Amino acid sequence: MKDYQKPLVTVIMSVYNVEKYIGEAIESILTQTFSDFEFIIVDDGSTDCTPALVRTFAERDSRIRAIPLSRNLGTGAARNVGIAAARGAYITWMDGDDVSLPERLEKQLAFLRANPDIGVVGTCAIKVDQDLTPYGVWDAPEKHAHIAYYLLLGRPVLCSSLMIRRDILNAVGGFEETGKRGNDIELVSRLICRARFYNLPENLYMYRRNDSQTFSAQKAKRDYAELMARLLTRLWGEAPQASLDRFLWLKRREKLGPLERRRARRDLLRYIDGMVAANWVQESDRAFLVELAKWQLEWTTPRLWQKFCWWRRHHFGGKSGRRVPP
Repeated sequence: MKDYQKPLVTVIMSVYNVEKYIGEAIESILTQTFSDFEFIIVDDGSTDCTPALVRTFAERDSRIRAIPLSRNLGTGAARNVGIAAARGAYITWMDGDDVSLPERLEKQLAFLRANPDIGVVGTCAIKVDQDLTPYGVWDAPEKHAHIAYYLLLGRPVLCSSLMIRRDILNAVGGFEETGKRGNDIELVSRLICRARFYNLPENLYMYRRNDSQTFSAQKAKRDYAELMARLLTRLWGEAPQASLDRFLWLKRREKLGPLERRRARRDLLRYIDGMVAANWVQESDRAFLVELAKWQLEWTTPRLWQKFCWWRRHHFGGKSGRRVPP
């Protein structure tokens, strides 16, 4: 196929048993204000009517390329199949039960083309239930340093909303394929040292929470703990359990005693130094990140009555209810 026939953007949708929602998801891409895209839908071994619905849409719109898989490989592997087939200079994703608002692709592409120093751009999102009734918003930090900082301490990007320059994505090898859900933030952790990120401060995506999302909170906690350990090892060469505990407490905004807070501050400063050394952020970002760490530590300061309880517990004995890491 000649170069001028190649689409500018590739949209990849990995789907598995989403017959109830996939029509809305596909329509939200086909009705975008930007139209120079190919739409690769990888059916990850669905056992319901999802494959038939995908074929129906593909017959109606030539921009859709359906790729059926004979068995369920998991989100990461299925997305990688789509990446391997992609021809666009920019690649983005879409989950089969979510909805992209009409100007999403147009605004993300315009931003990347106007800002060649940015390699990855995401969006904020509206949280909706299975009937698309809003119940909240996903406010994401805008700038790269802010995004990098919160890799360990939050969820700084909505991966299904990201648009990425294709050469950068190919350089990191796509998604990790272990696990059925894939690991979005794990991919971001490999991209962060190769490209600068930005989140558009607009709700251009609708993130649906539905009954089919059966992963357990306990498994999510284990996955997060494993990811934290891998990130710290990458930055520090080690992942002390005590530091992992403190990062988790910071993420939860738990109240800490004076000793714990001093140790958490030490961890945060070491984390910032590690990010600078690993080229996740620039040296010029350090002052901003130190102030961000100070702000975050303020959330851990107990109220007066909590300070009194802490003082009484540590002066007169009694169980603290929490293991204080060294």
